[in-house]
Amino acid sequence: MNNRKFYHPKFLPTWLLIGLMKLGAKLSFNTQVMIGKIMGMALYRLFSRPRNIAFINISRCFPNKNKSEVETLVKQNFEALGISIFETANAYFATDKKITSMLSIHNEHYLTQAIKDKQSVILFSGHFVPLMLGGRALLLKHHIANIYRPQNNLLFDVIMRRVYEDHGATMIKAKDIKSLLKAIKNKLPIWYAPDQDLGVNKCVFAPFFNIQTATVSATARLAKDESTVVIPFFFNRTESGYSMNFEAPIDNYPNADATISATITNKILEAQILKYPEQYLWMHKRFKTRPEGESDFY
Repeated sequence: MNNRKFYHPKFLPTWLLIGLMKLGAKLSFNTQVMIGKIMGMALYRLFSRPRNIAFINISRCFPNKNKSEVETLVKQNFEALGISIFETANAYFATDKKITSMLSIHNEHYLTQAIKDKQSVILFSGHFVPLMLGGRALLLKHHIANIYRPQNNLLFDVIMRRVYEDHGATMIKAKDIKSLLKAIKNKLPIWYAPDQDLGVNKCVFAPFFNIQTATVSATARLAKDESTVVIPFFFNRTESGYSMNFEAPIDNYPNADATISATITNKILEAQILKYPEQYLWMHKRFKTRPEGESDFY
């Protein structure tokens, strides 16, 4: 990297962290998992606020779990967060050969057939902690547009974009609607994880684990053209590596009713979370926006 401003002393901690990530990416999968779990438990003890948010979210979504069971899942969630530090390192610095060796791909024909049929594709996903590595794994065989939010750390932001672009991605900022629509029009598959609370102006309320949840309505709007298909795509860690799963394009989607469309995608996401509950990003305020008259969860 030849941008001189990044050699300012204030970026020294970031460069040190990058060096550690490069070393971490060289470790075996089992070693990364072992160390990551230890780091995750350290984070669990250090950061009470995200720990409390995760506890509230899991308690609400799994009301049949008692306090001890919820606490166990929260701890497992932090272990997954610790492992995700290495998963991010792998996304940035691991070789294609290493990522391929850890990867099991299922039902990829749904994507390849849609591309062959010259359809516009939205890969609908969710915020699971291995998300960054999932984006990199997609690029092993496909040219994909990644919808991303710029990092607060400018150096990390530049590295992230450069890594993905060097491996064939088109990087589009989440707020760059013009470029997003252009990519869909040009039949470039879009990888899109809309499961965050963006407030009442950009969301509709739809059930998510039986909770009325502010759900981004843009997925349905982006898919309104008849030539566009929405293919659920999920990337999760298994005992031996990573599983990349594609599902059949969503039938009869979008619905004319935005709430019905949001309910459909929430149900798909729910089903995947139930398979890997410890890997979902429970630490963000998924239920921050409440219907009028409801009290704040947090």
